[in-house]
Amino acid sequence: MAKMILSDGEWRVMNLLWVSSPRRVPELTEALAADTGWSRATVNMMLTRLEEKGAVRMEQEGRNKLYRPVLSQADARQKETARFLDRLYGGSLGLMVSSFAGQQSLSEEDIRALRAILEEAEQKEK
Repeated sequence: MAKMILSDGEWRVMNLLWVSSPRRVPELTEALAADTGWSRATVNMMLTRLEEKGAVRMEQEGRNKLYRPVLSQADARQKETARFLDRLYGGSLGLMVSSFAGQQSLSEEDIRALRAILEEAEQKEK
């Protein structure tokens, strides 16, 4: 699971499972239909891929297949953030923040939040 990469579609499915699980395929298909137009077969394919990656677990309950996340949302976000940072900024958090700050103005609240994050990181280093 260390190098797990989720596609955009897989993120959609996982987000639903993180909110409420376990879920059956018909429930997921209905929840995804308005935004994606996916059929039951497409949702099944996504779940199969996620299961193969180790991100979800299927449990048989009678005739129903119930799916629940194995991968936590926090772990998925952390891995995706690291992947994004490596891919776009060569792993440099400072370069990323500088890029974002240069493209749009930061509110006072944004600046306070960034300072708090930096102070916390500095304390952890000590």
